[in-house]
Amino acid sequence: MSVLERLQGGLVVSCQPVDDGPMDDPRIVAAMAQAAVAGGASGLRIEGVENLRATRPRVDVPIIGIVKSDLPDSPVRITVTMDQARDLIAAGADIVAYDATPRPRTDARDDVLAAILAGGAVAMADCATEADARDALAAGARITGTTLSGYTAETARDDDAPDLDLIAAFRRLGGFVMAEGRLNTPAMAASAMAAGADAVTVGSALTRLEVMTGWFARAVRADR
Repeated sequence: MSVLERLQGGLVVSCQPVDDGPMDDPRIVAAMAQAAVAGGASGLRIEGVENLRATRPRVDVPIIGIVKSDLPDSPVRITVTMDQARDLIAAGADIVAYDATPRPRTDARDDVLAAILAGGAVAMADCATEADARDALAAGARITGTTLSGYTAETARDDDAPDLDLIAAFRRLGGFVMAEGRLNTPAMAASAMAAGADAVTVGSALTRLEVMTGWFARAVRADR
C-alpha cells in the first residue's frame, strides 16, 4: 500500500510543541507521536530533524517532515532550503512539506521541490491559494495542503474558521488534498472531509498543551 493510500480518509496529527516550551524535547515529541498513533492517527507531521529521528523508530505510520526557520528577510518558514529537505529524508520522512507560495526565500520553491523528489520522498505543497496548488501539482507535488491559508499577506483574515472553500478548490484541481489549518474540533475536521479533503491534519488542538489550556482558561474566566 502506498503512502497516500495509507493516509486516505485518515487523520494526521501534527506533533509540534510550543517552541522552547517544557514539551519541546525529541523524547516528548516521539511520545506524543506514539500516543497519536495509539488513538487512531493514520499519519504524523513532525517538525525538526532531531524530532523526526527520535520519532521514526517508534511508529510505522507515514511521517510528513518539515523544518521551520525564522529568516531575517523572508516570511517563509517551512522547509526553506534543499539541504533541509535532504536532511528530513535522511532522517526518515516519507513526505516532505515545503512552502509552495511564490514568496522569496533562501532557495527557490521549485528547487526545494526538486530536492524532495530527487530524494525519493513524496512532496507536500503547503499552500495559501489555489494558484499555489496549481503550480505545485504541475511541478510534481503529490499533496496540496491548505496549511498557509490565512497566514500570508494575501490571504490574511480576521476570523479563525478553516478555509473550506479552498479545500473544495483543491479537490477540483486533483491530487491528494490535505486539509490543514484552524481545524480545532472534530466537527471542523468532519466538515473539511465533506468539503473534499482526502485527509485532515490537526495540530494545536491535540499537541500544544499551552494553547489548549489557554482556550479553556479564557472560557472559564470569561464571566468573572
